[in-house]
Amino acid sequence: MYELEMGQALDLARSTADDGDVPVGAIVLDATGVVIGRGRNTRERDADPTGHAEVVAIRDAAASRREWRLEGCTLVVTLEPCTMCAGAIVAARLQRLVFGAFDDKAGAVGSLWDVVRDRRLNHRPEVVSGVRAQESADLLRTFFATHR
Repeated sequence: MYELEMGQALDLARSTADDGDVPVGAIVLDATGVVIGRGRNTRERDADPTGHAEVVAIRDAAASRREWRLEGCTLVVTLEPCTMCAGAIVAARLQRLVFGAFDDKAGAVGSLWDVVRDRRLNHRPEVVSGVRAQESADLLRTFFATHR
């Protein structure tokens, strides 16, 4: 489930190589499965600390819909979201989050925190984790092996 969609996110992650940014990619699907938003890390390229793949994809989807509420939509991302991105997922009212690799250093969907499932928040998306996780992790491992 979501393997093909994760493949699209992985393709976006691979496209960050020219920018020297951490290879993370994301797409937003509407309720029918059509891609309405795409994103990849752009922090280095744009000198923007909020240029995470998830935020870029959410902004693109909101612009496509001309609405900030992304109810009924699914975010597919190659890496477990950080706290900023988890907060954006909740704020955008996404129905579902699908991610690949867990992030033991900054993950906020189960690794370090679990922001999106916090009962104190007004919205909690469904979470599907581990989709093509090894492929996502290998992409990151290769990147960091050449950048450290």
